[in-house]
Amino acid sequence: MTEPQASQPQETGTPLLEVRDLVVHHGQLRALDAISLTVLPGEVYAIIGANGAGKSTLLRTIAGLHRPTSGSVIFDGRDVSAVRPERRATQGIVMVPEGRRLFGSLSVEENLKVGATYARQGPWNIERVYEMFAWMRERRNQLTAQLSGGEQQSVAIGRALVSNPRVLLLDELSLGLAPVVVQRIYGMLPQILETGLTVLLVEQDVSQALRVASRIQCLLEGRTTLEGSPADVTADQVEAAYFGLTGAASASPADDRSEA
Repeated sequence: MTEPQASQPQETGTPLLEVRDLVVHHGQLRALDAISLTVLPGEVYAIIGANGAGKSTLLRTIAGLHRPTSGSVIFDGRDVSAVRPERRATQGIVMVPEGRRLFGSLSVEENLKVGATYARQGPWNIERVYEMFAWMRERRNQLTAQLSGGEQQSVAIGRALVSNPRVLLLDELSLGLAPVVVQRIYGMLPQILETGLTVLLVEQDVSQALRVASRIQCLLEGRTTLEGSPADVTADQVEAAYFGLTGAASASPADDRSEA
């Protein structure tokens, strides 16, 4: 299988998704502290960081599952910070959650139909998912609880795709999966991007994120420690930002979007 390459965003210069000075609390704990990011159409934007860095909280806040303390989420030029999760889904923000969160007592096809509940018009439907994941058609009546972890992850991705998102939020795709399964799933990414999707992914596997992303942002204890293009950051910078080593640069590398 061809290894996925870093995405090249469409050069529109107009952000599809923006997060501005986002602060999120879990009780007294400040989980996110003034996080900002800008995602262009057609881009693969990767959020990296260790456990507890705030990565999943960021994705869940963008999806509407957490209410921010302050700051805003801007989608296609509109502030959606107070919009309910199901409304965000119908507008095109859809998440594949950490741990898949499938309905184990339902079949593969029934889980895909759940994803179509809030579907927008677009290129994705159940038939197209079956074409991309060839094994699913013959096993469409099998309970998802009986599937392997990689198969469940594929169903979770298919469930999100049939809703025809504009921004696909992928939370820890590789978590708990064998490396060969991770490569197989990430190998599907070019096909997904060809349909015009934009991807924001959370990933602990730094090398995998660097391979597929056009932009990366590293979080540490809810703060941004590094942001830039994979081509513009060094391995030492990534390591320092990831682990909070002394001397980690808090400023982003030179942003090549300024002339977009």
